[in-house]
Amino acid sequence: MRVLVTGARGMLGGAVARALAARGDDVVVMQRTPSGLDLPEVLGDVADPAAVRTAVAGADAVVHLAARVGVTGTWAQFVRANVTGTATVLDAARAAGVERVVHVSSPSVAHSGRSLVGAPAEPADPDRAHGSYARSKAVAERLALSAPGPAVVAIRPHLVWGPGDTQLVGRIVERARSGRLALVGSGSVLVDTTYVDNAVDALVAALDRAPALTGRAFVVSNGEPRPIAELVARICAAAGLSAPTLRVPYPVAWTAGAVAESVWSVLRRADDPPMTRFLAEQLSTAHWFDLREAVTALGWRPVVSLDEGFERLAAALRPPTRSA
Repeated sequence: MRVLVTGARGMLGGAVARALAARGDDVVVMQRTPSGLDLPEVLGDVADPAAVRTAVAGADAVVHLAARVGVTGTWAQFVRANVTGTATVLDAARAAGVERVVHVSSPSVAHSGRSLVGAPAEPADPDRAHGSYARSKAVAERLALSAPGPAVVAIRPHLVWGPGDTQLVGRIVERARSGRLALVGSGSVLVDTTYVDNAVDALVAALDRAPALTGRAFVVSNGEPRPIAELVARICAAAGLSAPTLRVPYPVAWTAGAVAESVWSVLRRADDPPMTRFLAEQLSTAHWFDLREAVTALGWRPVVSLDEGFERLAAALRPPTRSA
């Protein structure tokens, strides 16, 4: 197939583009700045109809990963990237005769703040989702799954990580090195994550099976929930750092997050504050999912275990040996 991959500058987007190209698909990537991939690319904003029309021309399929993530920014900025961007991609895909679209979403679109214990992929609900990212992604997923035209399937990978990750791994390592890493609460809540290769496999499987799965959403992860303290400690260990010993009670973390959000908003800072209300909530509630529906429908299962993933991460973060 000729496949357009949006958001290919990110770790997951780049890995998906490389995997599709490696199996023989004709891949074009689109993002705002150069991806560094040895693939044809279109530079532009997914909310720009002209740029998207250029990128999607001649495509049989689209994997749509481009999104605004994080917690800073106005609601209008999140809507432009995540809602308008998705609508623009879908409109261009329909006009170009694209047959199938994989929309990359997030489990946060159906998270109302309570613990998720063996949860299925519940319907996206922008009224219950917390934070601008989750709410805008919920709107975008509902729009994608109800859009006329191509077969559309939504995949919600949970906390994707691996070598080159600047989000989960990068932030934990940076804060650990600066002595600013703390756990919220006891660190005992169970959280599932997704090693990047497993997420890539799920997205490729969804692309191949999209016509039979149109209108459906699936959560994917490693299926290995662990206490969040263990996950943080293993990421730190992979970077040669000590696990955090500081614990912050949830009410304190939530209040600190609210204050930090207000300060960042007044100062119009673009970086993420050290704590937010959403982050405090995520770090103190369980998040793990029932994968049976995804395994059956996608014909997929995670093949890289957490243990192997952490070994690969440690190898990638290990300083190169100097020759004598």
